[in-house]
Amino acid sequence: MDQDSHCTGERELLEAVSRISTSSTTSPSDEEENHPEAEISCQVRKENPEKDDTQDSSATLSPNSSMTTKELQEYWRNEKLQCKHIKLLFEIPSTRIVEHNLSKYVMYKIIILQTGSFDSNKSVIERRYSDFEKLHRNLLEEFSEEMEDVTFPKKTLTGNFTEEIINERKLAFKDYLRLLYSMKYIRRSKKFIDFLTRPELQEAYGCLRGGQYTKALEILSEVIGLQERLTRGNPVAIVPTLCAIVVCHKDLENPASAFEYGEKALSRLRVHTSHRYYIPLLDTMITLAYELGKDFLSLQEKLEEWKTKKDPVRVLTLKELAVREYVR
Repeated sequence: MDQDSHCTGERELLEAVSRISTSSTTSPSDEEENHPEAEISCQVRKENPEKDDTQDSSATLSPNSSMTTKELQEYWRNEKLQCKHIKLLFEIPSTRIVEHNLSKYVMYKIIILQTGSFDSNKSVIERRYSDFEKLHRNLLEEFSEEMEDVTFPKKTLTGNFTEEIINERKLAFKDYLRLLYSMKYIRRSKKFIDFLTRPELQEAYGCLRGGQYTKALEILSEVIGLQERLTRGNPVAIVPTLCAIVVCHKDLENPASAFEYGEKALSRLRVHTSHRYYIPLLDTMITLAYELGKDFLSLQEKLEEWKTKKDPVRVLTLKELAVREYVR
């Protein structure tokens, strides 16, 4: 490498460090003025009264002082990728009528596609009219102004199961989801994301708690792609799901796969060491690395460094954390 390219590399790294360290002092209005057409904000700017994994109040974009140059470059590269907005399309190609005990309802099959992607990037879920109705009611509570001109298909006293009504609602719900997704604050909101992912996650965690790790892993593997695309601006949000996958693989005696997903989760927590999953994950990764014959000393050093900064309190294991998720 010649001297000019070496200087350029150092200068780019210094600029990256400067951007990270000053990001917490940049106001939302400044970002909007500098980038009026590009959605590059990595955090939801609308205050959400609910505390959840989509907003880690203790998290910050300031880099960890122990990060190496290589880790810092990788972190900033990932942050830039996470900020890039992914466009999704919603299709409702079919329905099915379900009769359960004394109830009867229509399930709408929703296919969620990433624009410009192959079929491997699609997600398929099912929701009924009452699910849409609950979503609409919840969004009206938080986004009354944004929802002012959004129409919702009303219930009818008769004919709810006729082909004509069902087809009308298929088109209406497709347009409804498209419109909601077009509004930045709504598509980033926990209520919208929960509508698209929570039922599947609840089922998966229920299987995990019941020791059905293969079934839980099957569901989690399906939903995590969609969850990741929906929370693109907040990479920490999918850490619990990644860790649940780690737990499943570990209990199914697939240490290599567990370690792979653990690395993905750990990379998202590199500058979020106060996150509740950080230490349990780190501890699990040390065990897996030792089992696989990988370097575990660097992980051990991070764990010891954390212990010197915190009071000696009992930390839940990764599995103990996972089984507590989505408990009603």
